[in-house]
Amino acid sequence: QVQLVESGGGLVQAGGSLRLSCAASGSIVSIRGLGWYRQAPGKQRELVATIISGGATTYTDSVKGRFTISRDNAKNTVYLQMNSLKPEDTAVYYCNADLGVTGPFRYLEVWGQGTLVTVSS
Repeated sequence: QVQLVESGGGLVQAGGSLRLSCAASGSIVSIRGLGWYRQAPGKQRELVATIISGGATTYTDSVKGRFTISRDNAKNTVYLQMNSLKPEDTAVYYCNADLGVTGPFRYLEVWGQGTLVTVSS
């Protein structure tokens, strides 16, 4: 069984920083891509940042220059460093992974359980 476990959410004042972590575990052979999404109350889930196997990254415009996505391949872990946080960043943040898994081999999209980030003004 493959799962993603997130950590690092919490309450922070505007202008502060948080780092989210997401560790993948299970019968993983490869990781094609990793991403962070978020869903604010009453809004649709939106893509925040992605990082692919070659290391290329993308960001939604509202977080460019403030958030940084990175990965540790040895630990099957993806991070989201969030700086200069704003109240509008308040949301549940979800990790997403496109994984190659065994038993038999196939690609599988997996979601984390979500971690709440609250930014106070």
